[in-house]
Amino acid sequence: KMAAAGPATRRVGFVGAGRMAGAIAQGLIRAGKVEAQHIVASAPTDRNLCHFQALGCQTTHSNQEVLQSCLLVIFATKPHILPAVLAEVAPVVTAEHILVSVAAGVSLSTLEELLPPNTRVLRVLPNLPCVVQEGAIVMARGRHVGSSETKLLQHLLEACGRCEEVPEAYVDIHTGLSGSGVAFVCAFSEALAEGAVKMGMPSSLAHRIAAQTLLGTAKMLLHEGQHPAQLRSDVCTPGGTTIYGLHALEQGGLRAATMSAVEAATCRARELSRK
Repeated sequence: KMAAAGPATRRVGFVGAGRMAGAIAQGLIRAGKVEAQHIVASAPTDRNLCHFQALGCQTTHSNQEVLQSCLLVIFATKPHILPAVLAEVAPVVTAEHILVSVAAGVSLSTLEELLPPNTRVLRVLPNLPCVVQEGAIVMARGRHVGSSETKLLQHLLEACGRCEEVPEAYVDIHTGLSGSGVAFVCAFSEALAEGAVKMGMPSSLAHRIAAQTLLGTAKMLLHEGQHPAQLRSDVCTPGGTTIYGLHALEQGGLRAATMSAVEAATCRARELSRK
């Protein structure tokens, strides 16, 4: 019934109005998927709500009010607060609701336990580049969610970047690869720029060119669907500059260090989920 509703009538609620909620709301509005006046956000204080007000959204201090006015509700509170929030809204949850949790480390089984039986729940894990509509988002569906609700949510979240449906077991790996990966990529970009600074290029120029190099490379990998090894060998002229540089990276153990970083971050995510 909801999937049939056009963008003109679709309402989306947010419980929690922090950075990630704001990024998702902004993406939905910019992409024309939901009108600003059809978004309702709640938070305990006005501190975060002012961002939603600036976008033209409705705001409230009542979490229950969000569920009473919206059937699709995104919970974007801090993970340790979420159980109390779900307990508070449980009395107004109906079979019509689609509830989406963005809280890291809170499993679907925990979400389903805290809500009325048969509630439709999905888990979504975005990453920070959602703030510029280039997020990498995965979503896992609960036991009572059909493919039409999943498709609806995916359609909406594509406004914030790339969105893929995955088994829940992949969510912690996504945290290590993509959530923490933003920081790994920043470390690499910074190192690229510092190499250029060492060779005599001004810092701000070097950082701009390094970031643009990452952006351009990522676009080629995604648009052409090429394997990175293919693109890498295309850039490697025999006896040229690139193979000399790659040899230096191999000596520094770049690949092993990067694989270990994803492994360490994933293991930590699993540890935190168990808590």
